[in-house]
Amino acid sequence: MLFSPLALGELELTNRLVMAPLTRLRAGQNGVPGPLIAEHYRQRSSLGLIVSEGTYPTPAGKSYPGQPGLVTEEQIAGWKQVTDAVHAEDGRIFAQIMHGGRVSHADITGGHEIVGPSAVAIEGEVRTPNGKQPYPVPRELRTDELPAVIQEIVTASKNAIEAGFDGVELHSANGYLLHEFLAPNSNVRTDSYGGSPENRARFVIEAVNAVVEALGANRVGIRISPEHNVQGIAETDAADVRASYEVLVETIAPLNLAYLSILHHDPKSALVQDLRVRFNGTFLVNTGFSEITTRDEAFAIIEDGLADAVVVGRPAIANPDLARRWRESLPLNEPDASTFYADGAEGYTDYPFYAN
Repeated sequence: MLFSPLALGELELTNRLVMAPLTRLRAGQNGVPGPLIAEHYRQRSSLGLIVSEGTYPTPAGKSYPGQPGLVTEEQIAGWKQVTDAVHAEDGRIFAQIMHGGRVSHADITGGHEIVGPSAVAIEGEVRTPNGKQPYPVPRELRTDELPAVIQEIVTASKNAIEAGFDGVELHSANGYLLHEFLAPNSNVRTDSYGGSPENRARFVIEAVNAVVEALGANRVGIRISPEHNVQGIAETDAADVRASYEVLVETIAPLNLAYLSILHHDPKSALVQDLRVRFNGTFLVNTGFSEITTRDEAFAIIEDGLADAVVVGRPAIANPDLARRWRESLPLNEPDASTFYADGAEGYTDYPFYAN
């Protein structure tokens, strides 16, 4: 089952393994993907679908030094080399569109103001080109500014298609801007975009609708991570979490998106499976954040009918031929965490393929 084809939008995937969006910071100061990034993704083209690392839709939405963007002509041209390389290997690739919101610092954005749904900072420090610094208090986006932020996301999504991507995934997880609107501790607004679950979901719903209108639903997926309390997010009230994500999923379900991807430690949970039923479309599951997803777990998720495809991160980092290794029960390379957020080829394009 894990190695059976899967229809996703208008694509047919050769297997049900999806490469997770993985921050790798190899795009330099200007956010332009180069030949090294193209080779990294090309090597992993045998996975059913690749989802790119988070790409920023505006300099103000850049979260990390070395993160790639989908803003400038140079960035679009760089990504075209990546998508051409993947397609030459008969692979499929979506771009993850990620506005970082308050997960950033002016030293990272090049002086652009850090914004969020509310003027609530993340506790702790952020790594900048000038060393670790406290997370800044973001400026609360005005209600009349929100359409322009959505338009930036739409423009980046259109740029992704121009760059040859098969579609886009909107990043509404892991504490970035769309997730910040959903979570009650990062969104304390008193206008129509804050307060109730319906209001907190409004910005995400409007963003999804705008991108669907621009690209067509078959080219749009969304990633969510309910109860994943990272980067200052606190979704700890189970009833509120359920209400917030139910209204989000029920409202976007009629659009018939390419997929819904959910990051959650327990794919069997009532919450996850309830959201799957409400979405009633292609459903992707990623369990491996705290712990690495294993081959047995991936097979079981599909065989038990918990999802249509399994999203994997670290196994795909260390094993460019992961699909073959799992299909044939071959031993795996071990990922080297010290090179995850580094420079150059080490721990990026030098993991070996299995030798016959």
